[in-house]
Amino acid sequence: MDNNQAILNFLGIAKRANKIVSGENTLLSEIRNGKVHFLFIASDTGPSTSKKFLDKSNYYHVSVNTMHTKEVLSNAIGMKRTIIGIKDQGISKKMIELTNRIKGE
Repeated sequence: MDNNQAILNFLGIAKRANKIVSGENTLLSEIRNGKVHFLFIASDTGPSTSKKFLDKSNYYHVSVNTMHTKEVLSNAIGMKRTIIGIKDQGISKKMIELTNRIKGE
């Protein structure tokens, strides 16, 4: 299994474990409160929304993955979503590791 597929599998596991957050206002609030440790922003997200979440994640030191489209992210969790936050630190750590491996390949 490649790292890209592993990321999507872990995203599905996080969804089943109820460790994800979605919805613009909820996500912004959870990022501010330090409860989101990793953020997926779909590569085809609108520029203003994307900038808002990239700025927020940079300010609050939340790692971000922008490698997947809305369709791919939605398929991984079974719900249509553009931006997804991960609340679990262990899963977030693994996501960061896998994302770094892909970038290094």
